[in-house]
Amino acid sequence: MNPDEIKTALQTAFKRCDVASCPLSETQKQILLQVVKQIPQDSTYDIANPLDELDSEELLAFLKFVKTEEQQNRTWKVQLLNDWLHNQDSGAVQFIRDRYGLQWLNRVESYHFDKYADFEDALKLRVGDRIEVSNALWEWVQEDGPCKREWILCIVIQVDEISNANKSPQNCIIRFPNGSEFEIQGIYDWNRYNWRWPQTQKY
Repeated sequence: MNPDEIKTALQTAFKRCDVASCPLSETQKQILLQVVKQIPQDSTYDIANPLDELDSEELLAFLKFVKTEEQQNRTWKVQLLNDWLHNQDSGAVQFIRDRYGLQWLNRVESYHFDKYADFEDALKLRVGDRIEVSNALWEWVQEDGPCKREWILCIVIQVDEISNANKSPQNCIIRFPNGSEFEIQGIYDWNRYNWRWPQTQKY
């Protein structure tokens, strides 16, 4: 998306603001348009894929957001820009604004997503993967209580898929450094919140 395309997207966002009865002032519009003009014209020709800069959890959240927006016939960039214009939280993809910003967003082109066409499979757990699990899996955790959430590094030693007519929940067995093992049920469903990729690791 080049500066002209972003300008068009902003104009669309301005109109949506008007329709939603929360119009921007002319000063706000001019500030946003001036920022777009400052974006280097050649920034869209970066060889590097900007999606590679996201860690695994960020990538998964971002791609799911894009997929959901497309399924609802909405332009994902316009949705993000609309949130930013109104200083609204973007939920699971708020980190795009907080950590990467408009210039990163401008670098993302449709062909960048080709590399991650099978991202859901690519980010699924495999035997040998190192992950961090929360102690909430086996004990009651309260963020403001005596037992707080902690993350423990472990390795995946088995992944099982249980198929039925409606869905395919998956379980896995992990092993901790002390040799003890633990089974996590519903690793992509109800327990997805209780494991994560190691925070220092990039994918």
